[in-house]
Amino acid sequence: MKEKELERLKEIRKIEEELYLKGINSIAGIDEAGRGPLAGPVVVACVVMPKDSMIEGVNDSKKVSEKKREKLFEEITKEALGYGIGIVSQEEIDKINILNATKEGLTLAIKELEKDLQEKKRKFEKPEIILVDALTKIDTDHIPYRSIIKGDSKSYSIAAASIIAKVTRDRIMRQWDEVYPMYGFEKHKGYGTSAHITAIKEYGLCPLHRRSFVKNIV
Repeated sequence: MKEKELERLKEIRKIEEELYLKGINSIAGIDEAGRGPLAGPVVVACVVMPKDSMIEGVNDSKKVSEKKREKLFEEITKEALGYGIGIVSQEEIDKINILNATKEGLTLAIKELEKDLQEKKRKFEKPEIILVDALTKIDTDHIPYRSIIKGDSKSYSIAAASIIAKVTRDRIMRQWDEVYPMYGFEKHKGYGTSAHITAIKEYGLCPLHRRSFVKNIV
């Protein structure tokens, strides 16, 4: 590993290192993918990495290429002590709004993480603290949490979660592209690009679209 990358990883591990020094051993990072798109689910990931984890390239998923994210996803999920993923559909987003849907995804992700930890028979069944990107007033099943603005670029655990969430959602959108190829989901993943908006105007909406997000288009 190059020295510059090593220093970068040390920098984004500072929050975790401070917590380890306080005697906390299990830290979960949480992040989401898909709050802004016009179509598809919102995906939330929750992950606990080993204390000595230093996977080269782990960063805010938006700063990592799609090809690199896929590789990192495999490395992160293989090395993780446990992880969980919460997926909330576009129908649910329309019913309860995107903020509440994201919080629901977070709750699901924590439950899946705890289930994963139990199945792997870890020494702990819940993380001792959760680091989450920006969200507040959330249900973390009585686990203390810290909300960090731009946490995916400041915390190693949140960055790892951001990659799991992003890759999971991208894979979902690529699968839907096979069902509705006219919208180009494989390329834009449901975001409001000019090509996507043009396709909506030409073909109308499909079941994947968030009705509450496209009121100004159709």
